[in-house]
Amino acid sequence: MQDDANSERPTLKRIPWNKGKLVGAKPPLRQKHVWAIRTKLQIEQRTRDLAMFNLAIDSKLRGCDVVALRVEDVAPNGYSCDRATVRQKKTGRPVRFELTEQTRQAVDDYIRAASKKPGQFLFTTGRGQERGMTTRQYARRVSEWIASIGLDPHLFGTHSLRRTKATLIYRRTGNLRAVQLLLGHTKIESTVRYLGIEVDDALAIAEQVDL
Repeated sequence: MQDDANSERPTLKRIPWNKGKLVGAKPPLRQKHVWAIRTKLQIEQRTRDLAMFNLAIDSKLRGCDVVALRVEDVAPNGYSCDRATVRQKKTGRPVRFELTEQTRQAVDDYIRAASKKPGQFLFTTGRGQERGMTTRQYARRVSEWIASIGLDPHLFGTHSLRRTKATLIYRRTGNLRAVQLLLGHTKIESTVRYLGIEVDDALAIAEQVDL
């Protein structure tokens, strides 16, 4: 009887974690998307979000590294520097990145408006200067920026910002080694997979063949 009772118990169906979700590599933003988001944030005078967005594009850092930035990482003397170096959480390896003039201006405006001091997290929540923004909060910000210009936030993510400038650099120069260094990858194969270069190049070649 016990066996019969057990056999009649309904089995719970395990729902796949990715059911109904779009998975895979998130595409980079296009230049027009970057400018649309940047302009919108400028018009709305959202100094923190503008600094965060510009810095994420320039630094090509993962989301966990963006939210871990402290004031002295990019503004050791009270104002933003031309180049910065941070240690990546995932690999433990340092990576260098450049800050363009418009990014430096945005960061300086934000530091001044928020009265940021060395030792503090650069990007914080509204609850105080000592508590850094979480990766989840950062991801929600990115989704908000994406949706604000009419794009589907499910198709893009934080890695879209990381990939944007790296992809553009590769397309303009073809210098895969440079992109590897900028992304902080230990293996060139990782950069190839990350950028989807083989697929893009194959499609470009195929488009040139007309039968």
